Amino acid sequence: MAKVRLFIDHPLAAGQAVPLEADQAHYLSGVMRLGAGDEILVFNGRDGEWRCRIVDIRKRGGILEAAEQTAPQRDPPDLWLIFAPIKKARTDFIVEKAAEMGAARILPVQTDFTNSERIRQDRLQAHAVEAAEQCGGTFVPPVGDLLSLAKVLEGWDPSRSLLWADEAAAGEAAPLSDLPGGPWAILIGPEGGFSDAERQRLRALPFVHRISLGPRILRADTAAVAALTLWQAALGDWQRQDS
Repeated sequence: MAKVRLFIDHPLAAGQAVPLEADQAHYLSGVMRLGAGDEILVFNGRDGEWRCRIVDIRKRGGILEAAEQTAPQRDPPDLWLIFAPIKKARTDFIVEKAAEMGAARILPVQTDFTNSERIRQDRLQAHAVEAAEQCGGTFVPPVGDLLSLAKVLEGWDPSRSLLWADEAAAGEAAPLSDLPGGPWAILIGPEGGFSDAERQRLRALPFVHRISLGPRILRADTAAVAALTLWQAALGDWQRQDS
């Protein structure tokens, strides 16, 4: 039974030839010790998961042949994760867990107290791909470039509700069961929290809903996982058996 899963951005259908890039060919042959005739699982984020046979594999690439679909396409709910980048390893962790937990889009933002002034978007996107490969998902959330929170809010579609994980909301925020359906985003702040100006602006926006993550102040990476868990359990696809 095929155990290796790869994301390959190429159409998948029965009999379809699927090209391998050099790094994918190296991983399959040099790391996993696979060769012609062996089978792997492949997904492209659009056509579900497919069992593919290795037809040819070389140093600079190779060819797969798609045999049969092994799982349908499963897209996540319309949920974005917006977060302020922190230290490199912890930012990687946030992206990986967001991909595993069903975020449809991941947006790093620069806030007044954000420590990181730049990100490697390509590296974070690669982490999202690896997380989807490992968790059995058929969708890879796109990771955006770093934008200021002010710019993101200026272009906001008010039909998308924004769940603000506010460390000052303990005992004040409404339960998630009272919140509306539809498209959502979760906002996680930096290690230093939000500035007074940011807090004022967020409180004034009609599409923003505050949530409490308990009486203790969580680290940003812990807060992201906690907020995603609460949203998925209350409003997401964890309860859907047909997804």
